[in-house]
Amino acid sequence: MRIVADKDVCVGAGQCVLTDPEIFDQSEDDGTVLVLVERPADLETAREAIQVCPSQALSLAED
Repeated sequence: MRIVADKDVCVGAGQCVLTDPEIFDQSEDDGTVLVLVERPADLETAREAIQVCPSQALSLAED
């Protein structure tokens, strides 16, 4: 599984970064999500970040 981020939908709330700063960051240009680790070994916090994203810009995709 890999994390997919839709930057066109992202509102830059930063909830993903607060949930797991080792997987997510925010662009300095516009505040949108940056996925630092596309395929994390542990998906537990990635799934939590996906759930708390207010704009639903994050998802998981099968490889």
